[in-house]
Amino acid sequence: MASPSKFKISCIQLAVSSDKSLNLQNAKNKILEASKNGAKLVVLPECFNSTYGVQYFDRFAECIPNGESVKTLSAAAKEANVYLIGGSIPEREEPSGKLYNTCTVYDPEGNLIAKHRKVHLFDIDIPGKITFQESATLNSGNSLTCFDTEYGKIGVGICYDIRFPEMAMIAARRGCIAMVYPGAFNLTTGPLHWELLQRARAVDNQFYVATCSPARDTSASYIAWGYSTIVDPNGQILATTDHKEDIIYADIDLEHLKTVRQSIPIYNQRRFDLYPNVAENFKE
Repeated sequence: MASPSKFKISCIQLAVSSDKSLNLQNAKNKILEASKNGAKLVVLPECFNSTYGVQYFDRFAECIPNGESVKTLSAAAKEANVYLIGGSIPEREEPSGKLYNTCTVYDPEGNLIAKHRKVHLFDIDIPGKITFQESATLNSGNSLTCFDTEYGKIGVGICYDIRFPEMAMIAARRGCIAMVYPGAFNLTTGPLHWELLQRARAVDNQFYVATCSPARDTSASYIAWGYSTIVDPNGQILATTDHKEDIIYADIDLEHLKTVRQSIPIYNQRRFDLYPNVAENFKE
C-alpha cells in the first residue's frame, strides 16, 4: 500500500501547572481531543509535565522508560492511535543521576520509538531582560534525533536547538519531511525570534517546521511566550495561536513539499566544492 501523501499534525499548547498529575491528565485529554479531530501526529510542549526552571528540574525528574510521564504518554498514544512527540520532561539518567531535558516519541501502538536529549542548553544573558542557565542543572545531549513514520521521517529538536541551523540541515538532508521543536521561548526572545527562526528553518531546508509552546502563565517564575506555530516549506504560516491554552492543526502535504523543492531546486544546486556538506559524515 502506498504511503499517504497528506496527514494532519496538531500542536497542543498546554496550560502547565506545578501539579504533575494534573498536567499528565490534561495532556492525555488533549491528545485524545486532537486525535478525534483527525490528527495523526500530535506534539506536546517543552516541560509539559512540570514547571519550567532550573530550580524545578530535579524535583520533577523521572527515569525513562519507567517514569509516570512515559507510561501516561505511551498509553495516550495507543488509545488515540497517533504518533506522539511528547514535548519534553526532566529526565534522570540511571545510574549516573545526571539530569537532561528530554523528548520522548511514541508510535500509534504506544511504543517508545525515539528519545531526544536537548543538545544546546539555554544559557543566555540579555542585560536588563533575562538571564537563564540550564547548564546549572542539566546536561546536554550528544546525538541528533529523527524517527520514521508511515508518512515519512520526522526530525526533533527542543527549543534552543532551533537556533542552530545545522541540526535542521542535517535532518533535511537525511530525508526528513519536517522538523518539530517543543519549545518555551520567553517574553524577551519570543517576540524577537520565535516566528523568524521557524520560518528560516523551513525556507532554508524546504520542509515543514512545527513548534509547540506551553500556554503563558504570568504567575510563573519563567513566563512562556506561547504562539505555537506550523510553517510550510515556503515559510508560510499554516496555523498559529496566541498565548492561551489551545490546539492548532495543519496538513503536512508531501505533494506540496515535492513541488516546492522542484520549483526552487536548491537541493541540486549546492556547491559542496566551495563549502562543506554538514550532513556528509553524520551517523544515525
